[in-house]
Amino acid sequence: MENTTIEKKFKSLIIIVSVVIPLAVVLLFSIRLKDFGINVEPLSFLPPIYATINGITALLLILGVIAIKNDNRALHQKLMTSAIACSLVFLVMYVAYHMTAESTKFGGEGAVKGIYYFLLITHIILSVTIIPLVLFTYVRALSGEFDRHKKLARITFPLWLYVAVTGVIVYLMIAPYYV
Repeated sequence: MENTTIEKKFKSLIIIVSVVIPLAVVLLFSIRLKDFGINVEPLSFLPPIYATINGITALLLILGVIAIKNDNRALHQKLMTSAIACSLVFLVMYVAYHMTAESTKFGGEGAVKGIYYFLLITHIILSVTIIPLVLFTYVRALSGEFDRHKKLARITFPLWLYVAVTGVIVYLMIAPYYV
């Protein structure tokens, strides 16, 4: 199968996944299991875990770039695949937490409140944006289209790294206000 055909084969699936994931998160974010008679304690232990996973994702991304710059393609592929896996684990934990707990309100005031909301809003917007970027970048690598992969990775990497790092920062800023 020709390389461009592989990307075309996955294009519709990537677009569907890129739309379905954010919609599912918004939907699941608004659902509380107790509203359906499922009495489950809030999974309050999850936020520090999924914040740590965001930190690990950031580290994997940086190590992945270092690996490819050192011409270690096999390590790069393992690191990037691990970063995708971490992002998926984060997503599952994030949704599970929000299905069992009320949203935490940020209690900071003044300039720190503005910084928090700027980071949170840009984090959310870019977390949706990177879904298709990551998937197309990954498919291009798997299909051997390394020039096109590299070109897209130059956009994907800094955005994905920003999302991972701001996920940790947002958690650290809101952590004192968890009930």
